[in-house]
Amino acid sequence: MTTIYQKKGKVYLIGAGPGDPGLLTLKAKACIERADVVVYDYLANQAFLEYAHSETELIYVGKQGGAHTMKQEDINALLCEKAGQGLNIVRLKGGDPFIFGRGGEEAQELVKAGVPFEVIPGITSAIAVPAYAGIPLTHRDYTATVAFVTGHEEPNKVQSNMDWEKLATGIGTLVFLMGIGNLAEIAENLIHHGRTPDTPVAVIQQGTMAKQKTVVGTLRNIAVKAKERQVRPPGIIVIGEVVNLRAELNWFEQKPLFGKRIIITRAREQASEFLAQLTELGAECIEFPTIEIIPPSQWEDMDRAIRSLDRYQWLLFTSVNGVQYFFKRLEDLGKDVRGLKNMKVGAIGPKTAEAVYAKGIKPDLVPDEYRAEAVVDAFKKQGAENLNILIPRAAEAREILPEELKKMGARVDVVEAYRTVMPDKGADKVKAMLQDGEIHMITFTSSSTVTNFVSMFESDKDQLKHWMEKSAVACIGPITAQTAEKNGLKVSVMPKDYTVEALTDAILQYYS
Repeated sequence: MTTIYQKKGKVYLIGAGPGDPGLLTLKAKACIERADVVVYDYLANQAFLEYAHSETELIYVGKQGGAHTMKQEDINALLCEKAGQGLNIVRLKGGDPFIFGRGGEEAQELVKAGVPFEVIPGITSAIAVPAYAGIPLTHRDYTATVAFVTGHEEPNKVQSNMDWEKLATGIGTLVFLMGIGNLAEIAENLIHHGRTPDTPVAVIQQGTMAKQKTVVGTLRNIAVKAKERQVRPPGIIVIGEVVNLRAELNWFEQKPLFGKRIIITRAREQASEFLAQLTELGAECIEFPTIEIIPPSQWEDMDRAIRSLDRYQWLLFTSVNGVQYFFKRLEDLGKDVRGLKNMKVGAIGPKTAEAVYAKGIKPDLVPDEYRAEAVVDAFKKQGAENLNILIPRAAEAREILPEELKKMGARVDVVEAYRTVMPDKGADKVKAMLQDGEIHMITFTSSSTVTNFVSMFESDKDQLKHWMEKSAVACIGPITAQTAEKNGLKVSVMPKDYTVEALTDAILQYYS
């Protein structure tokens, strides 16, 4: 693992933002990637932990509903202890570490202990959550002043740290953090100290996430409305005339897939484009890769084929992974694309074809239908007798392509270019979400993603079908869909074209 060389360890106090994974800063991501230890809170999206190295120590110290995993003084001691071991520590906190995040207290303790530290600000929920609810905190037609206030303090306590009279009458927009439990008292106090009862109020639960819920009212009735809508922490309270702008500027909750929580089972290396498309449409995507791409168990077969490329007339790729691993091995053996000068190249699917194009080669065969049967049909038309064909692919894959080519008289060498294995983590989190009915859809982009998904819940096999009744299943094509149905899953979505883009469009159509 890469670490910054230094005699003493260093602590990075990092704001993780309000929840939307896309709102983490680039600098924060870079620090997590090179951290030796990540100490994280409840409100820090755990998706960020995926950026950490596999050897990074992950320590949860959060609190939820007043239940503390670790006392603050123990957290301070932990940071100092780890830094004393010469380690780089990321202290990952929800929102911004210096906005009601106790980051200042932690920094003071680090100074006392002589521990170097750095603060990486995060996008505080105080500004991000109202923005996602369509509420600008300032607007020249409404107000030029805004105040961030802790709502965690009991408003009616004798020795309050807040000047309620000035807050009520001297600030245009008030933003209360951690105040859902005290909503009625906050509204009462502001009215009592001079704020008009008709002042607009918005309460936003789990802002920037798929579960975002916004309730709008006035100081007079907001507590009742929030209770009726069962608003729960974490949440933000926005008070002021700017709340009226939500009717015009509400953008996030209008996205076509807003509120949908979708699981992506594709290998992490290939999931980014699919994830980005669904996220742009408003879905909250849960990465749950059920396959992991790794090098082959041995390179002998691949190396033998590469050293004898001049004996092949065709090179067929069935996946992007096959392209990547083949050309990487080609380079490792001191060769390049010139070794393919006498060969024709075929690719199943546009993405595989794009990967071949990226290597400076125009594919000679890209069938209209993106599966092995279409390649077989193409060779039936042009003939395959006495052709030597090389297919670099996964260790385990459908045998229809090499078998049918051999029936036509071709000599086919199938070499292992990579392996797909089942990851050994993540199932518990997804299991809990399935049990609670929190997953709206599960997507599968290959038969292996289906098979591994079911295998990862082998001990709950009887329960899985029951849990899946609450979740739609989307498959990229008919082969994947057949595998899903053989495993007892009901397929709700399958596009006509077997691409991620088409699958995204089909999901959008399903929910519209």
